[in-house]
Amino acid sequence: MGLASSILDVVGGTPLLELSRLVEAHGLDGRILLKLEYLNPGFSKKDRIAREMVVEARQDGRLVDGQTVVELTSGNTGTGLALVCAALGHPLVVVMSAGNSVERARMMAALGAEVVLVEQAPGSPRGQVSGDDLALVEERTQKIMAERGAFRADQFRLEANPRAHERTTGPELWEQSGGLVDVFADFVGSGGSFVGVARYLRRVNPDVRTYAVEPATAAVLAGAEVTDPNHRIQGGGYSMGELPLFDPSLVTGYLQVTDDEAVGIARDAARLEGVFAGFSTGANIAAAMALLRGPEAGATVAVLACDSGLKYLSTDLYP
Repeated sequence: MGLASSILDVVGGTPLLELSRLVEAHGLDGRILLKLEYLNPGFSKKDRIAREMVVEARQDGRLVDGQTVVELTSGNTGTGLALVCAALGHPLVVVMSAGNSVERARMMAALGAEVVLVEQAPGSPRGQVSGDDLALVEERTQKIMAERGAFRADQFRLEANPRAHERTTGPELWEQSGGLVDVFADFVGSGGSFVGVARYLRRVNPDVRTYAVEPATAAVLAGAEVTDPNHRIQGGGYSMGELPLFDPSLVTGYLQVTDDEAVGIARDAARLEGVFAGFSTGANIAAAMALLRGPEAGATVAVLACDSGLKYLSTDLYP
């Protein structure tokens, strides 16, 4: 890569790993390709959208030199924004539910962000962030934005989010795989990585199938009843009534993953492949495995390793 002049220059270009040991251990027919997004400098795929949102806003004048940036986050987008804002000289305020893992808050603070933690809705257990919890975070975020005249790096609404993945993640996946991706599956948080990668892959090959992944107890995108919004898969499945960036026309099918499946497969990936990742990565790999056992047997399925297991050491993901 050569010498980088800024941390922004080392976002992206993450490796693509074939999970051959995991596939063999589970007796699956096909291939699983895992893009190691936790090797971004902020240890998650969200570094890509943080860079895109801030740089675009600076270019078109919505964000001016020295202006404060604010955003709600489960931790990963905030970490990416902290890196980007540090490099570009913007104060950053990140607003996060107290239900998310403490490692994320500490990392953002270490990178210079002001971290505002919002207590969860009544009845919400720690480590299980629901749509009700996120609504409280949104309320606080809007108040801070008004008070400080801040730019809102709104990952749930800014088109820079899916555009980052359409512009970088999708092309990298296609090139690294040699154009052999048949299927892409993705756990949906804001919807940005699913939409951006799906758009690119469908453009280069309209036959690529794309699946949206959700928690089994909160599969609202698939039209299912929410039986428990307090699942353990952090970073998505918020049971929100609206995801402005999500595009159902890109969905081949919907997949549901249980907490136990996500946790078990994340641990398998660490033990068998040396992949140390979080809950949503476990959900993505579990979804890919379900596809190889069923409608996509024999196919090559690509998924993302969304973030690092280092962000979950205070949880029971890795006992």
